[in-house]
Amino acid sequence: MGTTQLSAEPTTADHTQRDLLRLATAGSVDDGKSTLIGRLLYDTKSVLADQLSAVEAATAARGGGQVDLALLTDGLRAEREQGITIDVAYRYFSTATRAFVLADTPGHVQYTRNMVTGASTAELAIVLVDARKGVLEQTRRHATITALLGVPHVVLAVNKMDLVDFDEAVFRAIADDFTSYATGLGLTDVVAVPLSALDGDNVVDRSSRTPWYSGPTLLEHLEAVPVLRDPRTEDFRFPVQVVIRPRNAEHPDYRGYAGRIASGVVRVGDELTVLPSGKTSRVMGIDTFDGPLDEAHAPLSVTLRLADDVDISRGDLLVPTSVPAQTGQDLVGTVCWLAEKRSVLGQRVFVRIGTRTVRALLREVNARLDVDSLTVEEWRGTDTLHAVDATDTSSDAAPSALGLNAIGRVVLRLAEPVALDEYATHRRTGGFLIVDPADGATLAAGMVGRTLLDALVPVDPAAGNDSDWLAGAGI
Repeated sequence: MGTTQLSAEPTTADHTQRDLLRLATAGSVDDGKSTLIGRLLYDTKSVLADQLSAVEAATAARGGGQVDLALLTDGLRAEREQGITIDVAYRYFSTATRAFVLADTPGHVQYTRNMVTGASTAELAIVLVDARKGVLEQTRRHATITALLGVPHVVLAVNKMDLVDFDEAVFRAIADDFTSYATGLGLTDVVAVPLSALDGDNVVDRSSRTPWYSGPTLLEHLEAVPVLRDPRTEDFRFPVQVVIRPRNAEHPDYRGYAGRIASGVVRVGDELTVLPSGKTSRVMGIDTFDGPLDEAHAPLSVTLRLADDVDISRGDLLVPTSVPAQTGQDLVGTVCWLAEKRSVLGQRVFVRIGTRTVRALLREVNARLDVDSLTVEEWRGTDTLHAVDATDTSSDAAPSALGLNAIGRVVLRLAEPVALDEYATHRRTGGFLIVDPADGATLAAGMVGRTLLDALVPVDPAAGNDSDWLAGAGI
């Protein structure tokens, strides 16, 4: 096989001439995620000759046989020795119609937290299922996280069909089981594909061994799924990353606010509000490395100049005065707990939201999701506030504590007001992290406002109105 046209990451031409699809893989251990991605890269001629030679040599060293395409993505030594994926591996490839950024996430339950990282920016998730095993608890957990993170498109890849003799009945049963569960999560765009990653059936090329399947191959669907959005339909959001003040002879009075546009469009002359202060000003200029612009849209990185000398610092959010975000100190949201240490009610933490980091207090954990039954266990009020040992991983350590990979609803009291967007409507600015101030470890990844947990459980009318979520009502 010769060299390919793929570089280590998408080129500028890729972004300007083709639309970009960000996708993530998920599934249980040994479902064949790494082999599937390796097959996808191999069959689309997206592997450099030296990479393929290295994989062939590694395969030969392990006893020879068919080239182990999983080695194209399992780059860590521990991954190759154990035969599992541990870290998130990002791969970039392209076809004639579309460029792709793919996150190969781990399947082992211990590394479910990495799936949150990989899927947080994805627009499509590939959930793999071993045709011999069907839908497992880990499959349901990944589907739940996909729904929580608002990933709009899902592919159910029923892998290893060659080991069940490409039995249509097996495929249909798995597809129906998963689709039924996904529908309960609110995932409506689910496409099931029968395939064999090892042999390449229905990955890039259509297989003659599935004459009963008339749907698209995996690559055909990846190329056709709609991902283009008109940024003009989204509210403008601009988290400030740094204030630029050269203070030199060439630019003695320059003051700019640099960052990446999270969503929407900004134009010279637009009136913006600075949150959380509430100060307003107008855009006087939009500067980039290549020169000034009259307008800019997500996801461009720009520097904005304003008409007034407004007090703005890193962590502030610039929004249209006509479409502001809410501000407050009580943050209610759904989290996926990512740490080995259990949550401790009353503990002091850092909350990172956008480019801002603030001190906070974990006031409540008042709901926890059972991913098997899609039911939510709830606790009302603050009577559960008590000290527990965070290192105690027993199930009865605290009835309202969240352990590794648990999904629950929390209430955080922030030390200062911040801008808060609901994740359901502002995915780029509605997410947050809970960080341990002792060592900087990430404890949880969360979504602001009402999410899947609230959809699954009827809200108690006595607890408050839906519009009061910011203050903790409805909990």
